[in-house]
Amino acid sequence: MTVLLEGLDAVRASVGTALGPTEWVEITQERLDRFAAACPGAPAGYLLLAMTNLFMPEMVQVTGVSAGLNLGTGEVRFASADLAPGTRVRARAQITAAADAKGGVQTVIHIQVESEAGPHPLVEVESLSRWLE
Repeated sequence: MTVLLEGLDAVRASVGTALGPTEWVEITQERLDRFAAACPGAPAGYLLLAMTNLFMPEMVQVTGVSAGLNLGTGEVRFASADLAPGTRVRARAQITAAADAKGGVQTVIHIQVESEAGPHPLVEVESLSRWLE
């Protein structure tokens, strides 16, 4: 289920809000091959890091703002570098911070990407976003 935040006041008040889980996404051999071609030598865990941007709009949408910007990440923790074809992954998250920043509100969203195969996240990411007036 997607959490809808209507305007910057809702973003400010969203700290502690749980997001997700998203739908499961299968890691196909084609996806792994395309990532390897685009990022030669990068470990498969970086694919999961990149996929957090795929999962984010499924978890949260903000209306009543002029734009939402991805500012990058804070801490990133890789628990496993192995990612076999056929693995199904999904994300869940929590909004851990929201503070006024130039032009809007900046958030920190702690995202965990997990697989069906195990109880521990494969990667954890502090996603930094800014929502503009």
